[in-house]
Amino acid sequence: MTHYSVHWFRKGLRLHDNSALLAALQDCKEIYPIFILDPWFPKNMCVSVNRWRFLIESLKDLDESLRKLNSRLFVIRGNPAEVFPCLFKDWKVTRLTFEVDTEPYARQRDAKVVKLAEEHGVEVIQRVSNTLYDTERVIIENNGKPPLTYVRLQTILSSLGPPKKPVPAPSLELMRNCQTPCKDLHDARYDIPTLEELGKSSAEAGPHLYPGGETEALRRLEHYMQRTSWVCNFQKPETSPNSLDPSTTVLSPYVKFGCLSARTFWWRLSETYQGRKHSQPPVSLHGQLLWREFFYVIGAAIPNFDRMVGNPVCTQVDWDDNREYLQAWAEGRTGYPFIDAIMTQLRTEGWIHHLARHAVACFLTRGDLWISWEEGQKVFEELLLDADVSLNAGNWQWLSASAFFHQFYRVYSPVAFGKKTDKNGDYIKKYLPFLKKFPAEYIYEPWKAPRSIQQQAGCIIGTDYPKPIVLHEQVRKRNIERMKAAYARHAATKKDSMESPKKGTKCTSDHESLTDALKKKKRKLNN
Repeated sequence: MTHYSVHWFRKGLRLHDNSALLAALQDCKEIYPIFILDPWFPKNMCVSVNRWRFLIESLKDLDESLRKLNSRLFVIRGNPAEVFPCLFKDWKVTRLTFEVDTEPYARQRDAKVVKLAEEHGVEVIQRVSNTLYDTERVIIENNGKPPLTYVRLQTILSSLGPPKKPVPAPSLELMRNCQTPCKDLHDARYDIPTLEELGKSSAEAGPHLYPGGETEALRRLEHYMQRTSWVCNFQKPETSPNSLDPSTTVLSPYVKFGCLSARTFWWRLSETYQGRKHSQPPVSLHGQLLWREFFYVIGAAIPNFDRMVGNPVCTQVDWDDNREYLQAWAEGRTGYPFIDAIMTQLRTEGWIHHLARHAVACFLTRGDLWISWEEGQKVFEELLLDADVSLNAGNWQWLSASAFFHQFYRVYSPVAFGKKTDKNGDYIKKYLPFLKKFPAEYIYEPWKAPRSIQQQAGCIIGTDYPKPIVLHEQVRKRNIERMKAAYARHAATKKDSMESPKKGTKCTSDHESLTDALKKKKRKLNN
């Protein structure tokens, strides 16, 4: 049987290691590669112009690559559940393929689309390629529960063996019997959107440091893999959060959009490591991919993972609701230059170092401002090029000491932390140029500079740049006590919930039923 296939690009904006796309091409007469501009996203998520630009560039690059295969990308506007019935009919579709997505909205959306496809007699093929492993399989191997520690995840993955090797990109030879019907009206009807169509202006975008697309992703990957010694010796905690040029690969936006396959990244690293001494997880580059896997697995299994209430792994904390503090933090007006420089870089460039994220996240939550991690999560969701639901939620819970990391008394100093790797404050001077004339001894604490020095620097603290909105040493001590109290309440609640079930209740039989179901699923996966 020959097929009329639609391949639906979502996160996997690439041709390499795209097993769902290869499935679409099997016994295929006509192929329609599509991307859907779903109105749900701009309605429910605030997205920066920098991220929209990255997406548009990624779509353009994908379209150019498809045209080299005598195909093209069709960008469709509308709700997937509404547009697919029309596509099934107009294009006589017999097969729909796409990459598995474990995010909450994606699961609901995909379930609706699968049902619609069944109603129209369309075969649906889903493939795992966004993560190194099938998250469902990992959870099953852990007795139906997500591994809540990195070490436990490593144990489970070691039993599964290495990730699957990436599949090759489709070739002209593979496409020789498969065509993409292209009509003149298609260019106008299915064209790639502009920033203006998305309600954004290119004038609002920051410096063009990270062009989107698979071509750029693979180029950057090879650039770093040529630095063999750097790759083998890489240890994330040893990199600098405030270097003037990134001290890490900045491949995260490309992995987030699927311009670079995580499996391709993994196996290219393995080639580089081969026969050489190299760092190990969790600090190595392999380790960074496993951190991504860790939060994806947990995000797929934990209900309400991106919020505090109803999240079973999250400590319930009585955070303050201070809009003034939140806005000052988001806009880089806290009066702490290291924090404000990081937030300025984030807003203008769309990326900041992992340890810089640690510093500003701790400052917003348990360290200084005592504002919920959910508020910080929203700001990162808007501004980061690599904003990813599971990773964003997981890291914010970690840094706020709400889950996974429980040493809440270890607080990042908004002054001392930056000095470790940038004593002269060059990073601050780059992103807060109005402070560049302050001597190094005052660049992290300009409010301590004598009035005469402030005048010489052309920046009066309290007038041209704000005084600190809180005194770190005072609020740090108070917040540690508040976290201690929250932990005590959490422990008491947990104890009560553990004592409430009684022997012989339906809970036992329900657990047995779930276990049986998981065993059946595991046997199916093994066959």
